[in-house]
Amino acid sequence: MDSLASAHSYFQVRIARRTDVSAIVALMEAAISENMKPFLSPAEIAAARETMGLDTTLIEDGTYFVVETEVNDEMTLVGCGGWGRRKTLYGGDAMAGRDDSLADPETDAARIRAMYTHPAWTRRGVGSLLLECGEAAARNAGFKSIELGSTIAGEPLYRARGYVVFHREERRGLNDIGKTVIHMRKAL
Repeated sequence: MDSLASAHSYFQVRIARRTDVSAIVALMEAAISENMKPFLSPAEIAAARETMGLDTTLIEDGTYFVVETEVNDEMTLVGCGGWGRRKTLYGGDAMAGRDDSLADPETDAARIRAMYTHPAWTRRGVGSLLLECGEAAARNAGFKSIELGSTIAGEPLYRARGYVVFHREERRGLNDIGKTVIHMRKAL
């Protein structure tokens, strides 16, 4: 991970800690509220929110990263995301239907999970850096492929980083508005 971080020398990447939870949740809220606006209507963003958020299992497993940089002599959280060795593809702690059983690296894919960039830091390499870190860690854990559930807003980044769509899942939000989860994968 040190070599990856040096490629983006103004960013520091580290494993998230429990003490980061409130800052991570605030960053996620800002990212959902602002970064999805060019892609989704306010009603579609509200529907998408239902399957988004922090999965604290990732922090407990030590597979969730935070990206920080120095702003006005203070370290500032600019992104977060990680990978999972569990079968859950997407969703925060409150999402129903999770499968938190461990994936088998010989037969299952690892998961890229809960990727968010602060709106003031988009298009500066934060998402790519998080993907590189997650992919490298999953590869080191013996996984041969990796999958993710993308929003419409995230799909361009993942396509640019070599992920391929293999399924589109259409769900209805509590507001009866449709939401799309794009299932993508990549060989490691």
